[in-house]
Amino acid sequence: MKQSAHADAVARLGALAQETRLALFRLLVDAGPAGLTPGVVAERLDVAAPTLSFHLKELTRASLIRPAQQGRFIVYTADFDAMNTLIAYLTENCCRMSCEAECAPACAPDVEPRRAPARKRAPATSRRSTS
Repeated sequence: MKQSAHADAVARLGALAQETRLALFRLLVDAGPAGLTPGVVAERLDVAAPTLSFHLKELTRASLIRPAQQGRFIVYTADFDAMNTLIAYLTENCCRMSCEAECAPACAPDVEPRRAPARKRAPATSRRSTS
């Protein structure tokens, strides 16, 4: 089991160790479960279609993203389970060799969750009495 987790981590980190693929993966993480079509990804990252196709294939091969047919379109989503498994693998032995109390917070820092931007409210209309 450990050998498989190690091999998966190496493959996933290798796939992310390229600027365009890292940007692509982060974009899909930002998009959430709804995912994005290759056309939208190409536009947002300013990447040519053949180049994007290659990078999508590499991230899919590493099991970091998933393609899904939705009607006539293919939508790619980040594989959040794979992402969280990779993070857990990287941090599972954090501070294992240290007995210092300060080590635990360093391994699991408090990170505030990102919130969606607040929606702008329509300006309130003032009611004036016309007498």
